[in-house]
Amino acid sequence: MRFASHRDEASPAGFVDVPPDFRDVKIAREDQRIFLAHIMQRMFLQHFGNVAVVILVLGLGGSVVSTAEAEDWVDHRVFGPFICYADFPLQDYDTLFNELAQTQRDLLERLRLPPIEERIAVFLFKDQASYRKYLAQQFPNLPYRRALFYKGTGPGIVLAYRSSELEIDVRHECTHAMLHASLPMVPLWLDEGLAEYFETPLSERAAGNPHHSAIKWNMRFGMVPELKRLEVKNTLADMGRSEYRYAWAWVHFLLHGPEPARQVLIRYIADVRRHAPPGKMSERLAAVYADPEGAMVEHFKRFK
Repeated sequence: MRFASHRDEASPAGFVDVPPDFRDVKIAREDQRIFLAHIMQRMFLQHFGNVAVVILVLGLGGSVVSTAEAEDWVDHRVFGPFICYADFPLQDYDTLFNELAQTQRDLLERLRLPPIEERIAVFLFKDQASYRKYLAQQFPNLPYRRALFYKGTGPGIVLAYRSSELEIDVRHECTHAMLHASLPMVPLWLDEGLAEYFETPLSERAAGNPHHSAIKWNMRFGMVPELKRLEVKNTLADMGRSEYRYAWAWVHFLLHGPEPARQVLIRYIADVRRHAPPGKMSERLAAVYADPEGAMVEHFKRFK
């Protein structure tokens, strides 16, 4: 089971950097069955009526959305592996949805993953008040965050509300959803690093992420992120703003760095996908580079 959240509207640049960071909440095993039932029954049946039929169909591999199934919503869209329902008109977000379909293709191509077979549900609320009220009523013991990704034994679910950061939130959480629909596990640092990478618009992904200038400043002052230190982070409560930036930096190196680095990532993902123990990425990079951190620094010096 995974329950992740992203962004806090009160923090600068949209980042959460207060302890504990509840982007990922570990739910006790004895509560998992109850929590899953809560999601499926109360969220879909009680609050959203017959849209539950859609989720059950998607869980069985279906992909057809009928008018009857959508009648309790103002608008809906199907794009890539996602089916999105909203209680507000979505015409202003068609560019985002088209971009997410392209993001899926980009993610799968870069990681050499097959097409995503399961559907992912995205539920968007019209404002913070309705979103916050619903979460408070249905999940009072869970920490509040602006956007959530949940995956139990069925299809993944993304929840968010309309705000100035909605597009970032949706791209970030949908990246988590695609990764967990494709792989049996994703190390925390890699999961968050990839989500941070793909949360920016397609045209800004390689060189326009705010992390880019920040990591270069860090390196000028000798602040070089060690991958080993990220790999021991087992919960997101251990990760603050710098850890997210460093995770993004390593992902950028693995995606845009020298060919040997890109191949390390591809082979690592292939092992994860076939359920082979992947070991640590730092050890794989050390087998290729005498100084992985130095190679990463050189990458950012040269990358424009």
